[in-house]
Amino acid sequence: MVKLIDGKKIAEKIKDEITQEVFSLKGIRPNLAIILVGEREDSKLYVSLKEKEGKKIGIDTHLYALESDTSEKDLLQVIKFLNQDDLIDGILIQLPLPKKFNTDKIISAINPEKDVDGFHPHKPDYIKSPVLLSVLACLDEIKMNGNEKTACILRNSEVFEQGIIKDLKERGFSFCEKDESYKADLLISALGAPHIIKKEMIKEGAVVIDIGITKKDKKVYGDVDIDDVKDKAAYITPVPGGIGPMTIAFLFKNVLEIFKRKSE
Repeated sequence: MVKLIDGKKIAEKIKDEITQEVFSLKGIRPNLAIILVGEREDSKLYVSLKEKEGKKIGIDTHLYALESDTSEKDLLQVIKFLNQDDLIDGILIQLPLPKKFNTDKIISAINPEKDVDGFHPHKPDYIKSPVLLSVLACLDEIKMNGNEKTACILRNSEVFEQGIIKDLKERGFSFCEKDESYKADLLISALGAPHIIKKEMIKEGAVVIDIGITKKDKKVYGDVDIDDVKDKAAYITPVPGGIGPMTIAFLFKNVLEIFKRKSE
């Protein structure tokens, strides 16, 4: 029977560490600016969760909510303002942006030293994608290394894939093709397609990390059909309660790291 990797538990530990560090700052608080463009309900939900968690751990959040008809010029102007604001340690653009925007161009406009999502092509090495850090935390939790093990990544974003491949190779993993997911000891899915991963797509005893998330009819779905794979997979991250809580925790860890380096 499959074992669930408890993302909430891992996230709470990370947030406790952040809270202790922020408390030791004796009243000085790191600051995160969040840019939200448009009225997507799921994006507004994710932003509200980040604001709520920031308040809990002592990191101030500043929401810049822009109308969906905001021009690219105006959005870039907001980013420029935040880049120059010494109060702001980190900048987060809630994705996805409305389709009219060039997402790569918008992300590249962020000061790479303030990019808490770790998407900027010239970001410092000490800033890593919260999603990537969450994947690695899952492997640490179950003590999985890559010695003689194969990984497979199913994704829509090349930016994410490039980052995770580099780190997994450093841990000793080799890789199989996307149409050979059934050979992988570690399967990572970031497709955003509800329950697309079935048992015939995974290897017996595989570790399955589900990053995909889709909101449909007020319910949240992952890429993996847990009921279908539960007798074949060894470990899996549930949706919700898996990768999601960890990404928020690591996001704020990035904010704190940027703040500390700025203060040195």
